[in-house]
Amino acid sequence: MSTPSRQIKLGAFLMQTGHHIAGWRHPEALADAGQNFRHYVDLARKAEAAKFDAVFFADSVGVRNAHSPSLSRTARAEHFEPLTLLSALAAVTERIGLIATVSTTYNEPYHVARKFASLDLISGGRAGWNLVTSSGEGEAQNFNLDTHVAHPLRYQRAEEFHDVVTGLWDTWEDDAFIRDKQTGEFFDAGKHHALNHKGKHFSVRGPLNVGRSPQGWPVVVQAGASEAGRDLAARTAEVIFVAHQTFGEAQEFYGDIKQRAARHGRDPDGIKIMPGIFPIVGRTQEEADEKFQTLQDLIHPVVGVSLLSNMIGGIDLSAYPVDGPLPPLPETNGGKSRQQLLVDLAQRENLTIRDLYLRIAGARGHQQVVGTPQSIADQLQQWFEEGGADGFNIMSPWLPGGLDDFIEQVLPELRRRGLFRTDYQGTTLREHLGLQRPTNRHALARDQARAA
Repeated sequence: MSTPSRQIKLGAFLMQTGHHIAGWRHPEALADAGQNFRHYVDLARKAEAAKFDAVFFADSVGVRNAHSPSLSRTARAEHFEPLTLLSALAAVTERIGLIATVSTTYNEPYHVARKFASLDLISGGRAGWNLVTSSGEGEAQNFNLDTHVAHPLRYQRAEEFHDVVTGLWDTWEDDAFIRDKQTGEFFDAGKHHALNHKGKHFSVRGPLNVGRSPQGWPVVVQAGASEAGRDLAARTAEVIFVAHQTFGEAQEFYGDIKQRAARHGRDPDGIKIMPGIFPIVGRTQEEADEKFQTLQDLIHPVVGVSLLSNMIGGIDLSAYPVDGPLPPLPETNGGKSRQQLLVDLAQRENLTIRDLYLRIAGARGHQQVVGTPQSIADQLQQWFEEGGADGFNIMSPWLPGGLDDFIEQVLPELRRRGLFRTDYQGTTLREHLGLQRPTNRHALARDQARAA
């Protein structure tokens, strides 16, 4: 079979013991994964050997549901700070991309620009920044605030934050550093630029004290599907990590983002849309169903209700009958798009609170696929070829076994269909994803002035 011009992009979304809320209780899971560095080394190397585009780490700067009795029954309370972890993984991998979540709500742009620029240089051009706005009330209380920053303000801040960070990444032109021992000239002062940014939320002079990397900037990833999130993504993102429940939702989002990107003067193909997929793989459908049920049977009801309360926007559902319907919900200051996705799902399928928490216990609102390698490949191929996705973030149900199943069973089927690479063609994350290397804005302006 000839190789098509487009191929599926794949990220390995690695979450401690796996994405299922009870994954840590699986007999094959490493219960101490959150503080087990060797565990992450093994996973990253497996994903690299399988030729994934990147490994992906989520993060928050607080413990969600910190005072809930359910917290003691989950593995979500402990995990490494992601940039520290990725810097260590950069030293034990060679080609795979390294993407970490860092919030714009409770960080400063200079810190983020400097850390990701450093990771990009350390890794040889493999870094990606997942730009998000924090959604948890508990995070605010770790940063001198009593209540969470309002949703509209979070996105206004995020947009300016992006502009400051990317401006700092353009501090140095590609050939600014001469390092000539004979002349004593270390860098060309004309190719070194202070930012001098003064905006509504930030005042940052610059310059950045880290040079440009092989890929120019780290890849900018964005996660969010609210109206504000879509517009931010269309203007700033190069990869979008998003949750969909149906193929129709995926198609609508895909078309909308590509159109918005064009309106912002961007090449629509310069944004890769990669929904999360939670796959449970069996050699037969019966085997896959049994694997899934094994995990479902391990969910403690208190944990299930707490998970749903958090995902529904931080609204406590513990006082409502678990076998009753989802109550009317107030507007949330948390994640608006995820709340709407779950409300729509409950109404569409007439789900009780228990039904809904069982439905999201693995994928947390992302698409859940339980089946054979062929049936899972069928769905990925449909979404990819019919305008629903450019690739997928694979959310293994438990680790390491869930990732092993996908690598050993689904990837050979995708390769047989010519839909996924057999080897890397480049060395940077941008090359893996087919993204253009950004031109330094100061060098571009000078070239345009000369051409005028």
